[in-house]
Amino acid sequence: MLTKEFMEKTIRDYFIACNSGSAETVMVYFTPQGTHYFPEGSPFGTLKGARVIGDCWAKCVRELGSFWTVDNFVGDPETGKAVIEWTHFKKKSGLILRGDEWYQFTPDGKISEIRAYYACPTHEGVKEHRIGGLDYRGRGYPSA
Repeated sequence: MLTKEFMEKTIRDYFIACNSGSAETVMVYFTPQGTHYFPEGSPFGTLKGARVIGDCWAKCVRELGSFWTVDNFVGDPETGKAVIEWTHFKKKSGLILRGDEWYQFTPDGKISEIRAYYACPTHEGVKEHRIGGLDYRGRGYPSA
């Protein structure tokens, strides 16, 4: 049976796995056919399958110096749905991207779907992608 605590721990552990740069470590959190959706026009499109998702994050760590944080969590065990707010630090370019993701869990605790929403579309020359006017530092969000 899913609990709110289990869902939050799973997502936070998944982010630790993403930051490790190990595709195999990422894969264990997903159903084999898990799907990760992104905003239209994003560089990733739709990632289908645990292996594809794991390989993508391992590549991001290697090539972009990616590091992600979970900044807020809300979960509903009855529906298996959770939402988080996150920060993506692209250390090699100095870029910061913020957004949220909706998760769907299976009854046995695996992630079957993630839908990512960015705070704003990415634009050339913008170093920190975020919601305009929100005092991230004042609210205690991580900063580079």
